[in-house]
Amino acid sequence: MCGRFALTASPEEVREILGLMELEAFPARYNIAPTQPILVVVAGPPSEPGSNRPDRIAALVRWGLIPSWVKDPAEFTLLINARSETAIDKASFRAAMRHRRILVPTSGFYEWHRPPKESGEKPQAYWIRPKQGGVVCFGGLMETYMSKDGAELDTGCILTVGANRTIGAIHDRMPVVIAPEDYTRWLDCRSGEPRDVVDLMKPAQEDFFEAIPVSDLVNKVANVGPELQTPVTPRATTSKPAPAKPGDGQMSLF
Repeated sequence: MCGRFALTASPEEVREILGLMELEAFPARYNIAPTQPILVVVAGPPSEPGSNRPDRIAALVRWGLIPSWVKDPAEFTLLINARSETAIDKASFRAAMRHRRILVPTSGFYEWHRPPKESGEKPQAYWIRPKQGGVVCFGGLMETYMSKDGAELDTGCILTVGANRTIGAIHDRMPVVIAPEDYTRWLDCRSGEPRDVVDLMKPAQEDFFEAIPVSDLVNKVANVGPELQTPVTPRATTSKPAPAKPGDGQMSLF
C-alpha cells in the first residue's frame, strides 16, 4: 500500500532526471494524500521525423483512479493503488495498463507498521526514502473519467508489489519503482504490450530505500511542513508486522 508520499525536489531536478523540456514551478509537498492533484509524467505524442517534440510531458491528475466505465464515482471504491500482479487482467486497470502507463516522481513515501489490535500498541509511521536521495519514480496508471455533464477528470493510481525484506518489516506491500533506464520502455504504450513490462514490476533492491521513524504528524492531511520527516525514536514493539489481509488492498475515501 502507498497512501501518502512526498515530492520535495526542485522542479529543475525533476525536469532533468525525467528529460522534460518544460515543467512549471511547483512548491515542495511533504504530505501528498489521496484525492489531491499529483504530478505525473506521460509519453508525448508521436514525433515527426526531425521534430524536437518532447518524448515525455508532465501532467496533473487526481490521485485516485476512476475507470472510464464507472457510472457514479460516489459509489465506486477510490483506487489509489493497483496490485501489479493482477493489473493486466483486472477490469479496473486493464485498459490503463495497456494504454496509459505513467511515472509518478516522488522523493519517498510514508508507511505505517501496524501491530495487531490485541497488542494495544499504536502504529509507527516511517518516512521511506532512497538512501542516495534524489527523485524516484513509481510506476502508475492513468484514466480520464467523463462525467454525465461532459466534464473530464484525469485520475491516476500507483502500482504496488510485494515488499522486499527491508520494507516487509514494516508493511507487506511497496510501490513499484521504475529505474531511469527503463522510463522509456515503461511509458511506451504504442509499441509495448503490458507483458513487455511485467519484469519491471518487482520489489526495489534491498539497499535502495531507508526507513526513518517519524511522528504521527503525517497522519493528518492538514500537516504539510518539513517537520513531518524529522526522525523520532521508534516506539518499542514486541509484536511482528501484521500479516497481509485478504483482498486487493484498495482504499475507499467515499
